[in-house]
Amino acid sequence: MPPASEKPVNVGLFVTCLVDLFRPSVGFAAVKLMEDAGCTVHVPDQTCCGQPAHNSGDRGHTKAIARQVIAAFERFDYVVAPSGSCAGMIAVHYPELFTGEPDWTKRARSLAAKTHELTAFLTDVLGVDTVTAAWSGSATYHDSCAGLREMKVREQPRKLLGSVDGLELEEMADADVCCGFGGTFCVKYGEISTDIVSRKTNNIAATGAEMLLAGDMGCLLNMAGRLRREGSAVQVRHVAEVLAGTTDQAPPIGEAKDG
Repeated sequence: MPPASEKPVNVGLFVTCLVDLFRPSVGFAAVKLMEDAGCTVHVPDQTCCGQPAHNSGDRGHTKAIARQVIAAFERFDYVVAPSGSCAGMIAVHYPELFTGEPDWTKRARSLAAKTHELTAFLTDVLGVDTVTAAWSGSATYHDSCAGLREMKVREQPRKLLGSVDGLELEEMADADVCCGFGGTFCVKYGEISTDIVSRKTNNIAATGAEMLLAGDMGCLLNMAGRLRREGSAVQVRHVAEVLAGTTDQAPPIGEAKDG
């Protein structure tokens, strides 16, 4: 961990809908990781990032949601989300929404510039290179599409996982290939989504890993559901829970009622 800064770093945690509704333990793990690194973490009143509306072509509602998020978070030094897709929505797509609205474009760009995915924030901004957590066993990591392609998150979680005492990271084939979730894609194109996630679970199984990790709850819920239907014993967890050493605070995703 880096030395504590004399001036507190005020971070606004964007919890995300899926963490709030299905996996609050991820939010608590994110807070712990950032507080351990010397941050003061705030959780303001918030809504969805607007990604479902945006992906469905509903620009009007997307802009209305984006305005709420900007107003809630622009006072913080940084905005951090335990989700590459939600961070990507704010950092990449918000500035594109307000063409012809100079004031909102300026505010959206300002917020975008200080928005980060959790593991990237810890390593790239705070300079964290080790954690004090321990987990005895093997794990494999899935790179979510938005986190990898929009937020350039790949080496950051692996670097931190490399410091977890007892954990052996087994890379799967096509770790950077979509899991088939894609937000509303898995609803609109169920058969295609099932084929994609089945290929992913085959690659997971081929590693022999005991645990599957990722940084996006949508991907994790999708893969956990398929693994359970296939009778797999692979544990599924958000990477923040392992890095924070809080795996005892919630069962693996999909194995019991989460939260």
